[in-house]
Amino acid sequence: MQFSIKSSAVEALRTACVLVPVSHGSNLSASGKALDEAMGGALSAALARGDLQHKAGATLLVYGDARKAARAVLVATGDEAECSERAFTEAVRAGLRQTGALACDEAVSLLHEAGVKGKDLAWKLRQQVAVGRDLAYRFDRLKSRKETQPVRPGRLHLLVARADSAPAQAAVARAVALANGTDLARDLGNLPGNICTPAYLAEAARKLGTEFKLKVQVLERKQMEALKMGSLLSVARGSEEPPKLVVLQYNGGPARQAPVALIGKGITFDTGGISLKPAAEMDEMKFDMCGAASVLGTLRAVAEMKLPINVVGLIAASENMPSGKATKPGDVVTSMSGQTIEILNTDAEGRLVLADALTYAERFKPQAVVDIATLTGACVIALGNHRSGLFSPSDSLADALLTAGRESGDPCWRMPLDEEYGEALKSNFADMANVGGRAGGSITAACFLARFARQFDWAHLDIAGTAWRSGAQKGSSGRPVPLLTQFLIDRATPA
Repeated sequence: MQFSIKSSAVEALRTACVLVPVSHGSNLSASGKALDEAMGGALSAALARGDLQHKAGATLLVYGDARKAARAVLVATGDEAECSERAFTEAVRAGLRQTGALACDEAVSLLHEAGVKGKDLAWKLRQQVAVGRDLAYRFDRLKSRKETQPVRPGRLHLLVARADSAPAQAAVARAVALANGTDLARDLGNLPGNICTPAYLAEAARKLGTEFKLKVQVLERKQMEALKMGSLLSVARGSEEPPKLVVLQYNGGPARQAPVALIGKGITFDTGGISLKPAAEMDEMKFDMCGAASVLGTLRAVAEMKLPINVVGLIAASENMPSGKATKPGDVVTSMSGQTIEILNTDAEGRLVLADALTYAERFKPQAVVDIATLTGACVIALGNHRSGLFSPSDSLADALLTAGRESGDPCWRMPLDEEYGEALKSNFADMANVGGRAGGSITAACFLARFARQFDWAHLDIAGTAWRSGAQKGSSGRPVPLLTQFLIDRATPA
């Protein structure tokens, strides 16, 4: 789906369909009233008959003049003059679905004329792009028979006043860049483990680097051995696929500006290793690299937006497989930091690859580091599938991420990181164990990571519940690309 800004008078429109917001059950927006007059009162007459329900997302199709506005889709935003963010999103989704069911290759939207509490025009335009691209997303590249039904509408024109045209164009361009980044993350997440290997992730990074002039470096096993990354390499021991540590650098800010580092867990398939997972739903462990996918998606969005900020992306990529060479429960390994780890459970492998990536990040002298990982099932139990778990010892960094989550509609929730939880990681044979028992599992996992992140401002996002959907709608969500991108937008914008 493509998007453009229009500034012509609504009564002069020649289009297959117009999306018109309706509040209070019968109140048309300013342009809606002008369109109603041009259509001879057809819209107000339909509303007077009471055919449109008041609930946000209800729709009503009204036919007009084929030579001008051939159809109008009335979309309810609720009973209040200013609706909530959720009500507006539901209205946009319903309106676009209704339009998609019609034979309309293009449409005009007035939905941003609806009042939304605390939100400006730019937000409402961006939200329409986000919802439209989400509805248009398809992943059929591996099917012998592709989806033949065209995405409708193929183009959505957003009608704004001429004075708002330039900022509206900028808002839409930024929203499209974000959607492109989110779609990249979704595509990578949806690929199966026999295609999306560590080598595939490295090649995807190289392609991104070529397209957007990013500096890309891929560290191979020998280089990691030279760096003494025993923690990361322990995860890769059981696999035929060689591990990769992928480094991307986007330099949009001043040369001396310290970068923000994003570190993604890239376990391209997780069997659990010797601590083998149950067979049920193990296919979904192809999504265990969604942290890595979100780093690539965010860098794509940031580079397309040309944000004035420096960003380093690190991807710790490996498979976690059982074999005669695989790491065994009870093995002790030495991390790049010099700290030793007793591996009590080989299925707690994400924290092992992240530990060495966090230590490697020190060389960039970052202003802040955020790691992103489908780390623990415990986080899904705690927060479900709506919010990612946020852990950080820094109040300012945590607040920035919480704010970015709210603004982007990709929310997270701050969890505790008290030192007392770290007591569960004690080991009789090493500096620490890699697990601390079932109680507070997502917290003890974060406490483990914190021991490798003492040199900088650091936050950890556990996206195990938000990175993909199960069931009939199984597939990658692309989260938390919106949160991370908004965080970097805010970071790049002077106070």
